[in-house]
Amino acid sequence: MKSIKAHKTGGPEVLVYEDSEEPTPGPGEALVDIKAIGVNYTDVASRKGTNPPASFPWIPGREAAGVVTAVGDGVSEVTVGDRVAYAMHTGTYAERQTVPSWLLVRLPEQMSFDTGAATMLQGMTSHFLVFGITRLNPGDAVLVHAGAGGMGLMLIQMLHRLGTRVFTTVSTDAKAELAKNAGADTVINYTQQDFEDEVNKATGDDGLRIIFDAVGLTTFAKGLNCLGRRGYMALYGAASGPVPPIDSGALRNRSLFLTRPNLGDYASTRDELLQRADEVLDWVQSGELKLHIGLTLPLSQAAEAHRQLEGRETTGKILLMP
Repeated sequence: MKSIKAHKTGGPEVLVYEDSEEPTPGPGEALVDIKAIGVNYTDVASRKGTNPPASFPWIPGREAAGVVTAVGDGVSEVTVGDRVAYAMHTGTYAERQTVPSWLLVRLPEQMSFDTGAATMLQGMTSHFLVFGITRLNPGDAVLVHAGAGGMGLMLIQMLHRLGTRVFTTVSTDAKAELAKNAGADTVINYTQQDFEDEVNKATGDDGLRIIFDAVGLTTFAKGLNCLGRRGYMALYGAASGPVPPIDSGALRNRSLFLTRPNLGDYASTRDELLQRADEVLDWVQSGELKLHIGLTLPLSQAAEAHRQLEGRETTGKILLMP
């Protein structure tokens, strides 16, 4: 079969389309014939060496959808022929993959593989960020960085659904329009405005209840200055670079909370995984949560997908098709 492999860390050019051995499911695993693959910034971070792979050669990818074609011993969660989607298992940039069966979620009958692959990782991550960090109430002021990306658009929609007051940052007027249409109340073009000044002017002494920050280095310190008393900084990514070590004293003023959460700790059991995944898939299927797939490329063009994502040339979700 064909897959994308990297033999070292580096730029998009290290991603090579080449042959791989056919996988065979072991105990507790299912073989998935992959139909659509989600591209996420975590793939870029690993490829660059920010969060380097444990070994090489390495097949990127943490999200896909497809059909179960074989199962190993002891598998009860799925059967051959099931249409499934999954996240949190590395190696999806391939035509086929063996996957721990407890991670596989059956797709709604009418849902396409494209939609399933575009929903899982960012949908479940958005779900735990909005509903798992702290209780958010109507009227709470919140900030979403990178509001026109796949994650940003999902977060904005879920936060709007709760009735919170949503601030977001974007880099272009076109991206601002996407964020507004998703439900953002205030859109800040960070190439023209200072988000710290804009948020503090708008919220006054109250500040923000929570910040959802996947940017990291260039936004983190300024973000802390925007939080209100007992505010939360949910740092779930580092697209601009990792945040330096901080003095815990920086949190003492206003009794701030800092968390560095990841999906694996908020979907660590089959029951919790299904609760998050099924709810998000139902919202997408009903139209309550709208996806924006901004770019679809053949699997062989994974390097181009990374180049555009890293260069901030895309909006919404990027998919690769085997």
